[in-house]
Amino acid sequence: IKKRQQDVVRFLEANRIEFEEVDITMSEEKRQWMYKNIPEDRQPAQGNPLPPQIFSDDRYCGDYDGFFESKESNTVFSFLGLKPTLASKVSVVLQTFHGILEILRLNFL
Repeated sequence: IKKRQQDVVRFLEANRIEFEEVDITMSEEKRQWMYKNIPEDRQPAQGNPLPPQIFSDDRYCGDYDGFFESKESNTVFSFLGLKPTLASKVSVVLQTFHGILEILRLNFL
């Protein structure tokens, strides 16, 4: 999970997409928002979805596998719901090295 988190963060930093971390382990409301906003057909058969989970505002973009596939096919901005020259916000749910889940608020510069 840490490697996947780093991959997403490196891409965002390299493309000057600003982000703000929000710790969802301390907020049941934010954690429930994340679980509720992942479409039912994208939920795992057992347990909770693993980070990173990626959102553009309230729109679910996908998980790390979708992000990676879009990066490989050079369609990641579309995956994120961004146009390379327009401002937008994205949230990425990540798990830190210490096991804390976080939501990153992102702004495309």
